Order: sequence, then structure tokens, then C-alpha cells
Amino acid sequence: MLLLLLLQVLASCLWLGHSEVVTSFESSCPQFFFREIPPNEALEPENPVWICQRYQNQYYFATLYDRNRRIPVYSAYLYQPAPGKRPKTWLVEPQLIGPTYPKTMEREWTLLNKFGVTLEQLSESQAILQDYKNLTGMNRGHLNPSSHHPNPNSRVATFTLTNIVPQDEKLNGGAWKNYEQQTMIGKTQGCNTTYVIVGAVPGNNYIAKGRVNKPSHIWASACCEVDTKQRKAWGVIAENDKNKVQLLTLGELEDLLTELYGRDQVSLFDSDCPR
Repeated sequence: MLLLLLLQVLASCLWLGHSEVVTSFESSCPQFFFREIPPNEALEPENPVWICQRYQNQYYFATLYDRNRRIPVYSAYLYQPAPGKRPKTWLVEPQLIGPTYPKTMEREWTLLNKFGVTLEQLSESQAILQDYKNLTGMNRGHLNPSSHHPNPNSRVATFTLTNIVPQDEKLNGGAWKNYEQQTMIGKTQGCNTTYVIVGAVPGNNYIAKGRVNKPSHIWASACCEVDTKQRKAWGVIAENDKNKVQLLTLGELEDLLTELYGRDQVSLFDSDCPR
């Protein structure tokens, strides 16, 4: 019995040590994608990083991150809205510095003061708090919003800078907020499980002296399971300098993203999600 207990503890420790920066979503946190299938390679940047977003030793969503532009390409999660306070603490991803650093997101202060990380080391790997200070006409825009999550830990997990892009403040507080908080409620009526992927199309402009890309467009997509045989899907997109959200079919969004990226045909969800 003691040997069995020791083996269980060892197995638990090994699981907790699973790296947050991973080689693929399929092998590490596939649960955030419909049929456990992430988007195809058409959205991948030159220097991608796959992050299973981890807080307090639990995965809460997945982010494909663009190291060069220091913004997320997309974040994928399950839509589970519930009332709750909006977090205030911003976190960063230690594993982007190197595999020897903590496997859960941490505050900048913690890394600088407890793990001996320099601000230069941190800033080389990702966006930092300083990059988002003194913004004019822009906010720190969540791809995966805290309001779509059911408990304090899951909401805190969305407050990582690897889930943030420079977003037009009128759009962020206007039409995009209306989509997140109103349209999504209506569209998900009757859904048992809703898989969401929200992304950002890289633009030609940067903030923070060229360090962080300002996306040209923000987009969102969803595939909802009504029951074992019935599904519905949709997409939206907004130009990142206009307070307007365009509602699309999933197929229309994929075609538009294909044009904007100029690569192969974009596929966001498994083919069983209606286009």
C-alpha cells in the first residue's frame, strides 16, 4: 500500500512538471479545441510558441504566441461565463524565457525578485508591462476575456500579457465588448459546450518603440455543440481602428482570414462545425 501511494505521488509530480510551453496542443491541452483539433498551420507566424496557459497547476486555455511580434496569434477556450470580479494583477509567461523557469504564469515582480530574471531577459521573450504604459487611444485588449470564465482562478489566468494585444479603446469598450457580453449570450442559447477561438491579424504598426505589433483586425469564432448530432458555428471580425463588429458565418470568416494572411486556406475548426 505504501509503495502504491509513493508511485501515485511520483506520477502526480511528473504531471505537474509538464511544460507549459509545449510542442503541440494535440499532445498537451487538446481539450480546448472541438474534436481536439486546433486550427491548421495557415495562421502560424515565423517564430511560433504553443502555450498551454497554466495557473495554479491547472490548464485554463491555449494560446499560439508570436515571439517576433510579441502578441498572441489566437487563444482557444471553452465558453463558461459566470458573474465575478475582474482581476487586477497582470502576469507573464516564465517558460518563454527558458524551460528552467516556472511552468505556471507569474507576476513580473516575482520573476525579477525571486528567480533572478532581468527585465532584459524577460523583454526579449515577450511583451512586458512597460510596453503597455502610456498608450494613446488603445487598451490592453484580451483575446480570451475574463468574463467568459466561471471562477476566480480561471479569470486570473486570462490576465497574462501573452493573451493581450494593443486594441483600439473605442472598439474594446464598445462594439467588441457588446459582442463578448451580449451577442455571445444570444448565440450560445441551447449550447451544451461552446469552443471559442479568438485571434488577431498582425498589422503594419507597432507600439513600445517597435516592440509590440498592433493588429490590423481582431476576430473571433465559435463552434457550439447543441447535442450529439446538432452543431452551430459563427465568426466575427473587426478592423482595429473602427468601432464596428461584422457578424459572419464560420466559412466566411475563414475565407476572409485566408485573404488577410495570404497563405493557405484557413481552417479554424474540425469539418463537423458547419460553415
